[in-house]
Amino acid sequence: MDQKKITIYSTPMCVYCRLAKDFFKKHNLQYTEIDVLRDMKAREEMFAKSKQMGVPVIDIDGEIFVGFDKGSLEKILGVRQM
Repeated sequence: MDQKKITIYSTPMCVYCRLAKDFFKKHNLQYTEIDVLRDMKAREEMFAKSKQMGVPVIDIDGEIFVGFDKGSLEKILGVRQM
């Protein structure tokens, strides 16, 4: 099974962003990180997708998750708690 495409919109000091990235690493999931603090165009893209300015915003194959919801991420990515 191919891995889903994961993009996380984050900022360097965001605790929940760090938790999400640690979750992806723990499950050996590749992801693309976009720093919306430095990239205004990416910030606008994130807002267009989520209607939120808070981070993290996680895009998994076009499905948008706002914040770090471990249970929802486990479900959509098909991973179990380790």
